[in-house]
Amino acid sequence: MRIIPVLDLKGGIVVHARRGQRADYAPLRSPLVERSEPVAVARALCAVCRTTTVYVADLDALGGDAADEATLAALASVAEPWVDAGATTPARAAALQRAGVARNVVGTESLGPGVQLEPSTTQPLVLSVDLREGRLISPDPELAGRSPAAAARVATALDVRELLVIDLARVGSGSGPPLDAVAELNAALPGVAIYAGGGVRDTADLRALESAGATGALVATALHEGRLTS
Repeated sequence: MRIIPVLDLKGGIVVHARRGQRADYAPLRSPLVERSEPVAVARALCAVCRTTTVYVADLDALGGDAADEATLAALASVAEPWVDAGATTPARAAALQRAGVARNVVGTESLGPGVQLEPSTTQPLVLSVDLREGRLISPDPELAGRSPAAAARVATALDVRELLVIDLARVGSGSGPPLDAVAELNAALPGVAIYAGGGVRDTADLRALESAGATGALVATALHEGRLTS
């Protein structure tokens, strides 16, 4: 199982995500690093996981602001960032390209009716299946509130090779990962690599995710608390 460490950015620093309540996220405090400065956090997490890949959620951009290009570029100098910044337009995708982002992650929470995503030969697109308590988050009424498998048609239309499944209600909660969602999507999308996030606690959760069909896991809290290492 591949572990991809997670950084949630807000106001130029890394914050500690809990249950998707973004207004309440506080600056990260971790025994792995002295500060919540993004590059320092990325270096520490990559060292623990022995990886060069990080998943980054630009929370301000997801709320409608421009992507934090300066911070993303700094992260790209030390890692290969997969970034969810709500880049559903050519201009927003171009901002991520300028910053050196390795993957443009677009979540169902950013996919409204009629959104047309343009493929890129230099920056692969990754779909994030965003859930809350097992149900899809999306402004598209054809997706909102439905089961995870309803996002399979979106993944097929976008021809994605990598898929994230993140249950925001589980993030930072230690309640276990979204195993049922992974199994649903694995059955619907054979051949697509699935990475699951939200609630991952320990190696037992990693084994359970692997059995459900996941390729890897997105992890933050369990790394900072020392419950998972490479």
